[in-house]
Amino acid sequence: MIINTGARTDTVQYYTKWLLKRFEEGYVFARNPLFPNKVTRYELAPEKVDAVIFCSKNYEPILPHIEKITDKFNAYFYYTITAYGKDIEPGVPSIEDSINTLIKLSKIVGKQRLAWRYDPVLLSEKYTVENHINTFNYMAQKLYPYIDRCIFSFVEMYKKLEQNMPELILLTEDDKQTLAQNFGNISKQYNISIQTCGTNGDYSKFSINKSGCTTLDILGKANGLKFRKLKHKGMRQGCNCIESRDIGAYDTCLNGCKYCYANKNPKLAFENYKFHNPDSPLLLGEIKEMDTIQPGVQNTFLEHQISLKFDE
Repeated sequence: MIINTGARTDTVQYYTKWLLKRFEEGYVFARNPLFPNKVTRYELAPEKVDAVIFCSKNYEPILPHIEKITDKFNAYFYYTITAYGKDIEPGVPSIEDSINTLIKLSKIVGKQRLAWRYDPVLLSEKYTVENHINTFNYMAQKLYPYIDRCIFSFVEMYKKLEQNMPELILLTEDDKQTLAQNFGNISKQYNISIQTCGTNGDYSKFSINKSGCTTLDILGKANGLKFRKLKHKGMRQGCNCIESRDIGAYDTCLNGCKYCYANKNPKLAFENYKFHNPDSPLLLGEIKEMDTIQPGVQNTFLEHQISLKFDE
């Protein structure tokens, strides 16, 4: 099975101590978001977990300790760095700080296990098509020696986003074509493999791939593993990733990004943070008397392990 630490919240940035303790103690509890009294226990042992997926906008808090996990587990890292400032991403470090942290992370875990996410791409009077192209080019020039690939997506216009970002300008098909063409050309210039995420658009004519962000092929090549050929069911509509189990919780991310799908609102996340106990096996709160704890299904996807060499 695949453990995901960052789809529901930025666990790496805001819950570092808890995350490290869970791996140290070898298990974690995850509360079902639809049925809150149902709790699943996952064993965090190398023989039970094929790989650990990390996704964050700031790895700085965990950098001194990340090898406590990577020395024992196969892993892959997604680092989101976008064009936006504090007006859109209040809790996220500056572009320069983020780039510097990504470089440090790459030197620790190896570029073959690290992807740069530039998403979601959205437009406003400040963040124009031209602004995105220029910023993407600047970042690509800085990051290409340290990353395995780049992933981008166009923002999904759901109702909550329209309320949170009235300044949003609708992306036209021409906008998407222009952005994709430029992202593709820039990536080709710096020899970066680039792909979309969760989008129905086909931009292959710009040398942009459409495969899932997290596939067994990607995880296998990054960690020297051989997986069985399995269907990738995806985590949502339009997703082509292998299924994983998230150990985080919704409404807990303190980044406060206006486009966030995992928080109902930023205020709720700060309220929930009061219930976080770094020593609890749950990200939020404790096990209650009415909770039902069940063991998670942790079947391996592995076929057998192979030995590969990488250029660090």
